[in-house]
Parts: sequence; C-alpha cells; structure tokens
Amino acid sequence: MADPLVLLPLSVLGLIGGFLAGLLGIGGGMVLVPFITYILGTQGVAPELAIKMAIATSMATIVFTSMSSVRAHHQHGAVRWDLVKRLAPGIVLGGLLASLGIFAVLKGSYLGLFFGLFIGYSALRMFRKPNSKGTRPMPGTAGQLAAGGVIGCLSGLVGAGGAFISVPFMTWCSVPMHNAVATSSALGFPIAVTNVIGFMVAGLHLQGLPPHSLGYIWLPGLAAIATCSVLTAPLGARAAHRLPVAQLKKIFGGILLCLALYMLYKSLAAWQV
Repeated sequence: MADPLVLLPLSVLGLIGGFLAGLLGIGGGMVLVPFITYILGTQGVAPELAIKMAIATSMATIVFTSMSSVRAHHQHGAVRWDLVKRLAPGIVLGGLLASLGIFAVLKGSYLGLFFGLFIGYSALRMFRKPNSKGTRPMPGTAGQLAAGGVIGCLSGLVGAGGAFISVPFMTWCSVPMHNAVATSSALGFPIAVTNVIGFMVAGLHLQGLPPHSLGYIWLPGLAAIATCSVLTAPLGARAAHRLPVAQLKKIFGGILLCLALYMLYKSLAAWQV
C-alpha cells in the first residue's frame, strides 16, 4: 500500500503516539498531525490537502488508541463513566458540526494555522501547575451538553482526542486529575468515531487525493500508526500511575512548541501556493 520507507516512520509515530495517549490522555494527535503533514508532502500531496488529511488521519487513529488506553485506565477504576455518558451527546453534535461543516469549507492553511496556535497554547499550559482542587460543581445537563459540543468541535478541527479541553474543564469542575485524564481517554472514542465518519463523507468526491484514501483519511498512515499505537497505549496508561507525569508534561510541552512553530510555517507556506 505504501513505500516501506514511508511506513517505517509512521510505525514509529504510532508507538510514540500510543504511549503518549495512555500517559497524558492526549490521543496522540498533537504529535501526529505535523509529522503526517510532512510525510504526505513528501508523497506529492498539495500543502492545503496534506494538512486536512493529516488532521483526519490523526483523528482516525484515536479510535484505536482510545479503546486501548481506556481499558488500562478502567482497570484502575479511574474512568468517570457518569461524565462520559453526559458529555458524549454534545461531543457527537460538535464533532459532526466540525467534520461535515467547518472542516469541509475551511482552507487547509487556515486549519493549520488554528492547529499551530492551539497546540502552542496547549504547550504553554503544560508548564503551569494543574489546578486539581477546583471547588466548582459540574454543570447540569444543558451545561455538559454545551461543554461536550465545544470539546467535539474543537477536537475535530485539530485532529486530537480533546484532552486539552476536557481535562482542564473537568479539573475546573472539581474532578481529580487522574480521573480527568482517564475519563478524557474514554471521551476520545466518541470524538474520534463521529469526526471520522464526517471526514470520510466530506472527502468522498474530492479530487487530488493520494492512492488508498477514504475521504480525507489516508489508509496506509492509519494502518501503520494504529497497529503500533495499540501496543503502547496500555503501557502509557500504566506508566501514568507510576511516573512523574508533571515533569514529563513540561518536557512534552517544549516539543509541542516546536511542532506548533512547524505547523505555523507550513500554513504560511501553503498560502503562497
């Protein structure tokens, strides 16, 4: 389906992304999108389309990493399934709005710019001490529906599992950090499934797609990354209960800042084409 020299770095990305998904509850998308964008560019895909396909393909991998990591978190009894049930309907609505509406009409360069700014902001948050002692109650049904909509929509636009929105939101509402990370892993599944369906439908009749694509989703990339990520996601989830995650987040935050600058550069370059 693809050159082995392309599949090898994609497989390494899957191993890293899966581990980070379990460790930090981030779904891996923050790391995957810039690299998939670069790899698609080396395959002759236009910059505008490469950015969109990278976001969609990254989101598709979260279907698998979420299932793998949430199983490990569930074994520790950390997932708040009551929150998952109340946030999921809004997530589905927000995801459909993003993937079938906003994503389809926005230029790839604008999405890349939004992605770069978003992960730059997310990286800066990692250098701050998380507030895990919130005193605010979780909002009612309408509030959680709205919160889920925002999480699902923004996640679809950046190809991530939503943890950078859902974790701060839950800790702000007095949910302990370890429960917020574990619950975010579970929320990644409805986020990913909803957006993936939208990405497939929105890109079915698109011109200029590379071989072996299903809408905006690049199947060789999905296969290589997902196969490897499910192996390391449980390891990351188990490590989250043993390693100094706060220190690791600061290191990862520095990496994210570099990736944010790269995506901003690619977006600006796409405007020149």
